[in-house]
Order: sequence, then C-alpha cells, then structure tokens
Amino acid sequence: MPPVKKKRFNAFEDFPATETNKTPLQPLQQIKDTADTPLVERIERLSPSEMMPDRFQPRRLLPAHIRNTFFNREIDCYQAASEWLKFAQHDSGVKAEIERLLNLGSSFDSHGQIKPITGSWVNDEKGNFYFLIETGERRFWAACLQRVTTHTSEEPSLRVEVIENPTRQRQVLENRHAESPSAVEQACEVAALILAEQNKLPDQKTSDDYEYFRIARDQRMPAGLWDKIIPIMQLTRPRMVQLLNILQLPSHLLELADRFRLPERVIREILNQPAAEWEGLIRQSIQNSLTSDDIVDQIIEKEEISTENKTAPSKTPSTPEKMALRSMRRFTRVFRRINRLEQSEILDHMADELYGNKQAKDTLEILDELASLLRARLSRQ
Repeated sequence: MPPVKKKRFNAFEDFPATETNKTPLQPLQQIKDTADTPLVERIERLSPSEMMPDRFQPRRLLPAHIRNTFFNREIDCYQAASEWLKFAQHDSGVKAEIERLLNLGSSFDSHGQIKPITGSWVNDEKGNFYFLIETGERRFWAACLQRVTTHTSEEPSLRVEVIENPTRQRQVLENRHAESPSAVEQACEVAALILAEQNKLPDQKTSDDYEYFRIARDQRMPAGLWDKIIPIMQLTRPRMVQLLNILQLPSHLLELADRFRLPERVIREILNQPAAEWEGLIRQSIQNSLTSDDIVDQIIEKEEISTENKTAPSKTPSTPEKMALRSMRRFTRVFRRINRLEQSEILDHMADELYGNKQAKDTLEILDELASLLRARLSRQ
C-alpha cells in the first residue's frame, strides 16, 4: 500500500466560501468548472478492499439492512455486494438499481474506467487507514458487483485520484451531474450542504444515517447560507425548504420512497395527510404507480364516502356513475371560486398536460358527449 497521510476521521470539510454569483441560478456545468478546483496529490490504482464509501454520502446506494453490517465492518464489500444481489431478486426497486450498476461494471471491461474515483486517505478511531471515497461510489460498487457475478478470483484495480481537500460541495455536484437524484436524495443533498456549511460533522456511531440529515431541518440558517447553496442545487430557496420537509418521514419510509424513486409531488401530498396514513399511501403509490393527483383524488373520495356513510349508512356502495359525478363536482367547484382569467389559465394548463400525456383525444370525446347530453336537457326547458 502506498504511503498515506494522517487525517481526521471525517475527511469531508466545509467547502470553501466562494463569492456567490448575483444570478440566482447558474448553469450546472459552469459551477462544476469554477466552484472549487481541488489539488490532486497523485493518481493511484487501488482495489475495492482498500477503499470505503462515505457512509453519509447524500445519495445512498446500499439498502439499509446491508448498510449497517457493511459500515460496521461485519462484512466486506464483496459480501455486501452478494447480499445486495440476493435482495434484488425479491425487490423490483433494488433490482433496477443493480441492473444499472452491472451495466456500468460491464462497461469497464469494454471501455475501461473513464472517470476516476476521488477521495483521500483517512484513519479511523482504531488507527486503520483506508481510502475514503468522495465521488465515484457507483463505480466502486459496480466493480464489486461485477466481480461477484463473474466469480473472478482477482480483485479489480480501480483508478483513483487522491484529493487534498474533499468537500460535500464537490460530492453533490458529482451526484447531480451523473444522474437525476430522487426526491429523498435531493432532500439529503440540501441537508448535507447546510450541515457542511455549519461544520456539523456526522456521528459515526449513529445507527440511523438519516438522523444526521434531519439535523438540518432544525437549524437556524445564517445569513447568506441559502445564496451559497442555490447555485449548487440549481433550486430556489422555497423548493429546497419543501425538500427538507421530506425528511420528516420515518427512516424506513424514506428508504422505501428513495428505493422506488417516488416523485416529490407525491411525497408532498402524502405528508399533508395524518402520519398514521403515510406508510399505507406510500405503499399504494409504489404498487399502483399513483401520481400526486391520484393521491388527492383518493383522499377526497375517501372523505366523501365517509361523509355519505355518516349521513346515510344504508346507502349502497359507490358506483362508477357516483364516482364520476363526485369528480365532476370537485372539478366545477374549483372554477366557481376563481375569476374568468384564472379559469382560462387553468384550462390552458390542463390542455397542455392532457395533450402531453396523450389523453387529449379520449378526454375530448368524453367531454363532447357530456356537453351534447347537457345541451339536449337544457333545450327542453
């Protein structure tokens, strides 16, 4: 093993305070090129067994039940990869992630490792030295999974860049540049940047990684903090506050929402409901691919059925006609509360959405028939 530099256990320091551009949202590539250029100490070749991913990387890959045993060093990276593959056989969300990583791993054989892994040499509390990954965890796990699936005896050799000052800022930029993050991952990215700016380091002994990110929700934000984060996240302050609110979900539900990449709008609608209903709604959303509008409709329908049952318990269950009528009443109720200009804007937006989702023709046929029937009845008056 090459000579190493002794560093603090947590090598991720607060990112440098750079002058913020007055433009609120800058192009991601521009920030990536100018935000922080670290000094590369040297290029090395290392095997995965000499490396360790950052446990508090905002973008999580390992499932929770494997993370704990791996980061507690009860199993090595190849045993973790093997457990991960077994778990993927029974979980479609995990299987999709595994397939993406295996495709990346196989590309190493065809095209080589295009981008290096970055990080620095650190020592843990027991004095053990290892290479802590700053960026490139996907490449690390891709190599591990590839070795396990191909049953290769020899460890892969990965190209790494030793960085003098790894930062959360660079880590988040790499994540966002590589692949669109899930809503939960975005929430963790915002939290990680806030905590790094305030120099709040994670407790390595915690059993729940999400507890570290939740600290950001309770922080009083110093002046200028949001201005530093906006160019990195490419999001407005209200959007980032909305993302932080996702972290109020219990950890097992965050894990579930992240694994199946539930959209932020769906999660927001679920959070508007009583906490006792969160898990059921999340599982329904995953199983039935529900949108945020589906969630709202389902909740309103449930409330209306409950009201009907209280006033007329002897009524028969809802029929398709009753369900359609309830939806139409909700639809027209919205327009009774707003002026003509707002009505036109909403209808224009709806037309765009229906056309984009290829539902315009079917919707038009239904509405034309309904309009014809209504005109016929009005003409009899």
